[in-house]
Amino acid sequence: MGLEEEIQEIEEEIANTPYNKSTESHIGRLKSKLAEKKEKLEQQSSSGGGDGYAVEKHGDATVALVGFPSVGKSTLINALTNADSETGSYEFTTLDVHPGMLKYNGANIQVLDVPGLIAGAAGGRGDGKAVLSVVRTADLVVFVLSVFEIEQYARLSEELYNNKIRVDQEPPRVSIRKKHKDGITVNASVDLDLDESTIGEMLRQHGYVNADVTIGEQVDIDRLIDGIQDNREYIPSIVTVNKADLIDPDYVDTVYDDLREHDIDPDDAIFISAEEEKGLDSLKERIWEELGLIRIYMDKPGRGVDYDEPLMLFEGATIEDACEKIGGDFKERFRFARVSGPSAKHDEQQVGMEHELADEDVLRIITRK
Repeated sequence: MGLEEEIQEIEEEIANTPYNKSTESHIGRLKSKLAEKKEKLEQQSSSGGGDGYAVEKHGDATVALVGFPSVGKSTLINALTNADSETGSYEFTTLDVHPGMLKYNGANIQVLDVPGLIAGAAGGRGDGKAVLSVVRTADLVVFVLSVFEIEQYARLSEELYNNKIRVDQEPPRVSIRKKHKDGITVNASVDLDLDESTIGEMLRQHGYVNADVTIGEQVDIDRLIDGIQDNREYIPSIVTVNKADLIDPDYVDTVYDDLREHDIDPDDAIFISAEEEKGLDSLKERIWEELGLIRIYMDKPGRGVDYDEPLMLFEGATIEDACEKIGGDFKERFRFARVSGPSAKHDEQQVGMEHELADEDVLRIITRK
């Protein structure tokens, strides 16, 4: 029996096993075994050259437009970035990823129009794995839905999940430290619903015999597996609903109901018409907010503060991050920095590498000769 048949057999057993406390350990073992089999199958596919796609990242952040064919992604990226006139395509053996550069608030945001996903993409249909591997490198996923097919969201989310992409989640607070003896010890800061015996069985299924496991949140079986395998990508997302200009006013309530049915707050969705270029300002603003970029204005010796081309960093960035982004030998020659703006207690505050910057700070770096 091949790996694909084994995977299908395990999936069928999981589907046919009712979940309750008495079957929890069994289902945990099955799901752990399933994750291991899928990992092995993926490694085999990668070694054969079928899953090794990537796209070179440019600019300050990368956004992936994810949607099924014919939802208007190509029209949208052209409206946002003028992709046709300013950039070409990244060509792969069987995959073209069309990038454009969105310029907003001084940032250069790379927008990738990946080919339309189809059902079964994570399993390799329609170059789906190649597409999904590109999405894994993004800083933000933008779901592009047709106003007439909101149900596409569930299928898209499932495809991303099956390819280890977790949208709008934080990594599980699970850490594992191998040891030489004494078996598996579980330490939890919360009263776990999962039995320790189930956790131990799952860890042994993944090859752990002696280990200290620390769990800092309530986890179910799937989330525990995510923590054990520790190879998921956690990416924020937003939803944009295209072709909004084509709906009649009396159809709006139906669209809102469809969104709520898929746990999407209609107030959070951005309604646009890529064809008519309506709603794009709201979409750009939302992309900016969700990326969490901050603008740092560099005070350059002899030239003053450069407000035209700010240094772009992500929220939470420090002076050390700024030095690394600038490049060269700034980090090695760093003495101290002076900061004015929202993160400073006063103008020209002298700070060290660990100082956390804020949007629209003015930064001057003092280096050794």
